[in-house]
Amino acid sequence: MNNRFIRNIRIDWSLVEEDSYLRGIEALRNLEELEFTENISFFVGENGSGKSTLVEAIAVAYGFNPEGGTVNFRFSTYDDVSSLGSALRLTKGCRRPQGGYFFRAESFFNVASKTEDYRDVTPKEIYYARYGGKSLHEQSHGESFLAYFQSFDGEGLYLMDEPEAALSPQRQLSLLWQIWRMARAGSQFIIATHSPILLGIPDAAIYSFEEGGLRQCSYEDTESYQITEMFINSRDALLARLLSPEG
Repeated sequence: MNNRFIRNIRIDWSLVEEDSYLRGIEALRNLEELEFTENISFFVGENGSGKSTLVEAIAVAYGFNPEGGTVNFRFSTYDDVSSLGSALRLTKGCRRPQGGYFFRAESFFNVASKTEDYRDVTPKEIYYARYGGKSLHEQSHGESFLAYFQSFDGEGLYLMDEPEAALSPQRQLSLLWQIWRMARAGSQFIIATHSPILLGIPDAAIYSFEEGGLRQCSYEDTESYQITEMFINSRDALLARLLSPEG
């Protein structure tokens, strides 16, 4: 039985303008329906392939703030949200998440600022204890995101757009462990990523955004894995070919 918080998504293309750039994204324009069968789903593909656009649309359709945060965050510093969220139809499971969060690498500073605004009257030493004992703005981008994410618990819904962007390989391993632990406890994750580290989480579903459309693939079939493996195993030959005068 599929007991995910989001079980299925459908795109009603009649609600997308005929001249919308969305219709020019190969992987998206051929997508009508996608079912989530695992607690962790990864979207992979080249820049501009539509994976981040779809994660954002799912977040908006579910009720998250487009710039990130929990469903209770309501702020806007820019307006470039696609119309895909309005054309998306979600099939939700019978369970309700105990929490949730939409993470966008490029707007986490704004989310951290709003977190400070929402602190209300809680004493700083108590409030900041959940984030390692200090304000999110007193930590590096990677440290603050990881501290913020590690403060969540319970069965929740988490949508992430390239969460590895500010994390070192070691911190990506910490995030991998946290995602794996929470997924085993019942949380659901939908993540757009280029990280060959995060993609290695066991039992995750990986969807590759390609010119012919969306297809499910194995870890070893992802470009992130293949290019990283090629660079590590054949670095000298690869660099010699890449940097040669003949190009």
